[in-house]
Amino acid sequence: MQPFTAAFAEKEIQLQHDDVVIRGFHYRAENAGGKWCVVERGPAGEKRYPMVEVMGGKNVYYFLTPLDRGRLQVLPVAYDVRRRQWYDTTASAMRHFQDVPNEALDWREWPLTFNTACYNCHVSQLEKNFDLKTDTYHTTWAEPGINCETCHGPCGEHIRLFKQLGDKPAPKDIKLIRMSTMAPPRRNDTCAPCHAKMSPVTTTFQPGDHYFDHFDLGTLEDRDFYPDARDLGENYTFTLWWTSPCLKDATFDCTHCHTSSGRNRFTGANANHACLPCHKTRVADPAAHSHHAAGSEGSQCVACHMPMTEFARMRRTDHSMRPPTPAATIAFKSPNACNLCHADKDAAWADRHVHQWYSRDYQAPVLRLAGIMDAARKRDWSHLPDMLACIAAPDRSEIHAASLLRLLENCPDERKWPVILKALKDPSSLVRSRAAEALAENRASEATAALAAATRDPIRLVRIRAAAALAGISADYLEPADRESVQKAMAEFEASHQSRPDDAATHYNLGNFYMARHEYERAVASFDTAIKLQPDNLAALVNAALAHNLLGQNDRAEQCLRSAIQSDATNAVANLNLGLLLGELGRARDAEAAFRTALKSDPHSAVAAYNLGVIAAQAGRLDEAVAFCSRASEAAPREPKYAYTLAFYQRQQDHVEAAILTLRRLLGDRPAYPAAYALLAEIYMEQRKPAEAVQVYRMAADNPKLAELDRAQFLQRAQALASGATRP
Repeated sequence: MQPFTAAFAEKEIQLQHDDVVIRGFHYRAENAGGKWCVVERGPAGEKRYPMVEVMGGKNVYYFLTPLDRGRLQVLPVAYDVRRRQWYDTTASAMRHFQDVPNEALDWREWPLTFNTACYNCHVSQLEKNFDLKTDTYHTTWAEPGINCETCHGPCGEHIRLFKQLGDKPAPKDIKLIRMSTMAPPRRNDTCAPCHAKMSPVTTTFQPGDHYFDHFDLGTLEDRDFYPDARDLGENYTFTLWWTSPCLKDATFDCTHCHTSSGRNRFTGANANHACLPCHKTRVADPAAHSHHAAGSEGSQCVACHMPMTEFARMRRTDHSMRPPTPAATIAFKSPNACNLCHADKDAAWADRHVHQWYSRDYQAPVLRLAGIMDAARKRDWSHLPDMLACIAAPDRSEIHAASLLRLLENCPDERKWPVILKALKDPSSLVRSRAAEALAENRASEATAALAAATRDPIRLVRIRAAAALAGISADYLEPADRESVQKAMAEFEASHQSRPDDAATHYNLGNFYMARHEYERAVASFDTAIKLQPDNLAALVNAALAHNLLGQNDRAEQCLRSAIQSDATNAVANLNLGLLLGELGRARDAEAAFRTALKSDPHSAVAAYNLGVIAAQAGRLDEAVAFCSRASEAAPREPKYAYTLAFYQRQQDHVEAAILTLRRLLGDRPAYPAAYALLAEIYMEQRKPAEAVQVYRMAADNPKLAELDRAQFLQRAQALASGATRP
């Protein structure tokens, strides 16, 4: 970061000759008598935005302008340093996902607001000074760029000490934080806040602190990573560094390869010396290992193990240190080092070469993990055993385990719980925090006890995730010995949301916390704040509607959902919740229209299909009812209500054998759904098949998943029917 000056402009940038056209507006950086500005020309005329600050320099220069309420905004045109050309800032940051559309942000949106989104990685000793009541900033910083105090702490006492010492020898304690005295993990953690895709939970991080006491980390559930953990969007290095085999050496840290200012320690002819501690043989004879001539670019370790890719016109190196995996390029379209250099060849060509050169199939483990991650992202739970094995393996990848734990929150299969419970005791604080998150939907006493214990974890991130997971648990269900630590962790969770009071997601998450605690008025207030900060925040609008509904404020609930649909007319979640609300209010026709929109947008929405089935049945359209309930049952086979309702309507159609088959399939999984047993037995009795009905009742009586009272009643019916004493 640096102030924009005439001297900077003369030295670093060229005049823009052609307008950049963005959504029908023309933008050009102009020098008007020594005062630079970006001129916007559109249907309403011309606006000028002064260029007051500059970020970047190695790859790109971004320019900042002051907007209303103290905001510093990244301007819509940026300057490519290497190509020496002006370009569209936000269009360059488009993610090219394979399966979902993506469009560039408007330059005025909050992700391009320096005060909100850039945190404090471009200036030193940032004070955001955000006033939530007025939605204004009075942001200040000590110095542009990163100064010494960022990594070494406040220097006032250090200066005072050495002024007093004069020519005397320096004491052991020089009143500064020294990286040389830190353990390697803490040195890594000192670099991480500015080199991680993170979210802060405090504003008090000091060099030498544990990273996860102050931040969370983005991992492979984020679509900015390819399934094989290569960079797609911007991920800021730290996540992939944690997947690196180099990190398994407890003596290794960032400062082995980099100076504290981020420069490379090993360059030119000595570039490969960075790898000497562990790979002396390969460094001594790079041609034998790399199959590229010694001294060539391809013989450098970084060429294959730290390939450079580009996103948003910024070049970044892959810090996972993995070898090239062209097979993953074939499977997942991710980049590989071979084809980044040999752009005239395809991945199949590269794949043939690596198989010829190396007898060990080193790509197979990468493909296996990538396949598991891809399935989890797609909610393909047929691979659940592999996912659970990946989490529980003694040599598991910490990043992959953490990513899968977050993705498993969407998995309805109860086989996941033992593995998640065990992960709550994992050596990794990141894995423990994700396990705590994943247990939020588990109300078993064993999970509650484990989460209560986790509120005493030494790492703050684990404690607050455990507190959030326990938000819906009454203190009456906690052991007396746990109540104090849970209460403290709850307070810590709420305090963590003060770190980003200008971030809509912060208030949205806090609203969800209050919802779980049944504090609906506080939830509404938090959701309203999120909506104030980001009016098109669909998730906040939907959850605000839920809170209003629980307060009996259905008019306001409908307003919130209508606002969400106004922003995105076909949004599946908003339309689904509108349908549920309208159905509750008895407005079946309007509810049906909302459910149909939801199902069209999300063909796998079992809830929308089920409700359409019920509405159709109430209108006497049994064929539609059966079709919709069949879709619901197929989309959510582990939800017994859908299969039961399908069978109920099949029976009403006089398709009795189809109803029996549906119920038999349902009961083959032995769910805790007594109505299904009762309906099947009733159908058999109507068919004058008492023996089959007795068999169904005995199945129910033997099902350990049913409540004891239900089992006793089914046994009584079986005995009575078998003896012929009475009819059920």
